[in-house]
Amino acid sequence: MLKEIKYSIFLIIIFLFIFLTGRYYFSDINKKNSYRSLNTIGEKINIYAEKLPVLKDNTTDIIEYVEQSTTKKKKKFNFWKLLESNE
Repeated sequence: MLKEIKYSIFLIIIFLFIFLTGRYYFSDINKKNSYRSLNTIGEKINIYAEKLPVLKDNTTDIIEYVEQSTTKKKKKFNFWKLLESNE
């Protein structure tokens, strides 16, 4: 008997929580507040963007191109010969 009363109280609390949460979520007051906050986000971003400092560009002529000569002979490595020499 006590167990059944406990379960019914739990169910009542769960349904009451879901009902009150849904009622608040779909209320006109919540919709107005969320719409107002979405509108003010754009304004806040614009105000913040105006306050951002612009940094000086110091990356001019930073890349140096190096020409590789084709006269160098590259040493060819054979994988199997490298393994055999370590024995």
